[in-house]
Amino acid sequence: MLKVTINGIEIELEKPVTVLEAAKQAGIKIPTLCHFDGLPPFGGCRLCLVEVEKLPKLQTACTLMTTDGMVVRTETAQIKAARRAMLEFLLINHPLDCPYCDKAGECELQDLVAIYGPEAGRFAEGKRTHPESFDDPIIVRNMERCVLCTRCVRMCDELQGAFAITVTGRGSHSFVEPFTGGKYNCEYCGNCLTVCPVGAIMSRLHRHSYRPWYVEREVQTTCGFCGVGCTMILQMREEHIIRSIPRMGLGLNKGLLCVRGRFGYDFVESTERLSTPLINKNGQLQPVSWPEAYEYIANRLKEIKEKHGADAIGAIASGRCTNEDNYMLQRFMRFVIGTNNIDSLARLSYAPTVSYLESIFGQGITANLIPGIANSDGALVVGGDPTTINPILGLQIRAIRKNAGKVVVIGPPGGLKRFVTNALITDPYSEEMVLAAVLGRLSEEKELRGELPRLEEKIRAVKIPSQDELSDAIEVDEINAAVDTLKGMENPVVIIGPEIAMQKRSSKRLFLIAAIAYLINARLFVLSERPNLQGLMDMGCEPHMLPGGRPLEFEMFRHKMEESLGKKVPESKGMNLFEMLDAAQDGQLKALYVMGENLIQSLPNREKVESALKSLELLIVQDIYLTETSRLADVVLPASSWSEKDGTFTNLERRLQSVRAARTVSPGRADWQIIADISSQMGDSGKFSSVESVWEEIIHISPLHAGLSYEDIAKGNALWPYHGEPLRGVEGEFDVEGIDSLPEKRDKEAFYIQLQRPLYHSGSTSRHSRALLSIMGEPLVMINPSSAERLSLKDGDKVVVSSDIHRAEAKIKLSEDVRAGEVALCNTFSGLNFMQFVDYEVSPVLGCIVITKNNVNIEKVT
Repeated sequence: MLKVTINGIEIELEKPVTVLEAAKQAGIKIPTLCHFDGLPPFGGCRLCLVEVEKLPKLQTACTLMTTDGMVVRTETAQIKAARRAMLEFLLINHPLDCPYCDKAGECELQDLVAIYGPEAGRFAEGKRTHPESFDDPIIVRNMERCVLCTRCVRMCDELQGAFAITVTGRGSHSFVEPFTGGKYNCEYCGNCLTVCPVGAIMSRLHRHSYRPWYVEREVQTTCGFCGVGCTMILQMREEHIIRSIPRMGLGLNKGLLCVRGRFGYDFVESTERLSTPLINKNGQLQPVSWPEAYEYIANRLKEIKEKHGADAIGAIASGRCTNEDNYMLQRFMRFVIGTNNIDSLARLSYAPTVSYLESIFGQGITANLIPGIANSDGALVVGGDPTTINPILGLQIRAIRKNAGKVVVIGPPGGLKRFVTNALITDPYSEEMVLAAVLGRLSEEKELRGELPRLEEKIRAVKIPSQDELSDAIEVDEINAAVDTLKGMENPVVIIGPEIAMQKRSSKRLFLIAAIAYLINARLFVLSERPNLQGLMDMGCEPHMLPGGRPLEFEMFRHKMEESLGKKVPESKGMNLFEMLDAAQDGQLKALYVMGENLIQSLPNREKVESALKSLELLIVQDIYLTETSRLADVVLPASSWSEKDGTFTNLERRLQSVRAARTVSPGRADWQIIADISSQMGDSGKFSSVESVWEEIIHISPLHAGLSYEDIAKGNALWPYHGEPLRGVEGEFDVEGIDSLPEKRDKEAFYIQLQRPLYHSGSTSRHSRALLSIMGEPLVMINPSSAERLSLKDGDKVVVSSDIHRAEAKIKLSEDVRAGEVALCNTFSGLNFMQFVDYEVSPVLGCIVITKNNVNIEKVT
């Protein structure tokens, strides 16, 4: 125990900390400009100078560590004079444009000068000038205001890991700029905006339109973009979101946000939002009242059920909707309609991946804490770039390397390229070979522990490629180096992206990853592109699962649910997403209720999906925009967006988090409320007056969520298995495709199109964000420079991309993140997207989507 005296107050410390931190613990404020919690100390601004007994000079409190018996003074005449002098120096070149500056009212320099600064400056020389930079779409830089605290540089280097900016020039001509000058070549996370104490780096979105006193209220909520679940503060004026900001130390993101979370919120205020129900009359969607829409839906569903049976009706839940929304949809299907035909786009990869891993290791195997990734000594990343799919999770992987750990990536490293120890870059069709080779080498080095006999039996049965068989895919030395890295890890993590499940023999790939994780004793993480994919699974939005992760096939679970609600649970397993589309095309499925998803945009073979939806007698779409799917609907219901309703999300680590309404007036209605109203119209006796009443029923019938209140969730520690009961004893039975064979070789001369998951967009929703469109406003076909050279193409050229099912013209962009022999295209934009070019089949083991017919021809437009 250390004892330190600051301004006559004795402080007891358990361990040495900086004088600044010790003073903070005692409630003593020491002024700073260059210090920021979470960043390494710098000691550059000299405003935190303090006197320490027995030391002849003033010391910087942010760098000086406490020692036992230390006596410190923070407000002597000498210290005040030094602070006044430092502020006077800073004001020599700092422009006195406070009324005009967007930082006014929250400028730290302004506040410090008011307390400690001189009454007037003594320097008559002219101030330095530097042109304001508008090179970037969402950031404006005014380096005349910069005080060279280097907070932004340290944030970019130490926490973000982007290394995009530095201090350039010398003396009074030093400025913070990109290395290349001009436009930032960065991730546009905006975390430099968070730490800038003055108006040097600001948001262009709020230029001359924001002041702190405009903020009428602040709402803490959870981000609605990806499955990490970052905590953010929405600052409101009237019913408009004027800014989205993090708070240091708040939530699992600890004060960091990505570009989507910080700038992409404006999609909720798009002029394209739906505001009234629509019914297709004479081939045109016509506005109607809510009562008319409800009556029409109820009558049509009753007719179809009476004529064709309950199993002629299906529903699609959404990973963008809350747990309460998704629970109500499955409740409607099971207890009002009487069928288990409910599924979601989690079926594409996330749900089958998690379910398969649980069949090997047991339920909850992926419920691992995201902040714990940075404390690991190594990571294996496969199946996608975490820095674009789940950016804040990606920063945790970068932190492993900065903490002297090691990172192995199979596939293009993308945003991890500076942090990779071993990168096994091969085409996706050879990844299975690489994984098998890694498993083979690890099996020679690591003993099987006997904990999972079924898994170990299959590990022994895996066909390992020989050196000759592997030579076409990758150098054997690279495999050996990666295995040497993996076997040296003591506390590793394995990060699994969505690409793994979308390739042929996906169960084999996933099994190989699971086996590697077992051998190195790693924690597993499955990347999630939507905020609530895990939550909709937990709510029972699967054709074979009930709320709380209980299999439908077990009679005891059905009976418990029936006893709790007094309603009959349908016994037969429902149809999944792909089975429903096939049944619609065959005329067996007559009605489909789609909540919050754009099926035509999100699934391959648009012609087939459109044909299936057009074959339905009734298509109901509940969304916030008129999408490609809702344009085909018989009824369109305007819903509330993520920032307009209360509820909960469950993130990829299975942490339950609060979602709070910031906009109290919505052009639509909450999804759960719409479903409750339709249920009531169809005779359901359930009474749901608020979202809290929905949650009360969830914790009443779900064994996993039993006893979990909104108050518990709001505390931020609602971690799986909460207060409930996880399901045990379901692991051990799983199949593997082609365990004793090697994959077919692909045509190395052909080009293949792959799905690009850009950092700046998230599905088709973000195409309604003006901020994100200003960064990436059109679809570009990404191509490796070597492939472009082979085709005599250069950056910006127009090409025709053609596959067996689609042909379109597009511009190309050269990128090292795309493998040779491939092109990549995102799936955000309506006119040109990845899913238009490819077909699919369903994995016989996982039941997920497998992309097929993705070979393409690339021709230059002359």
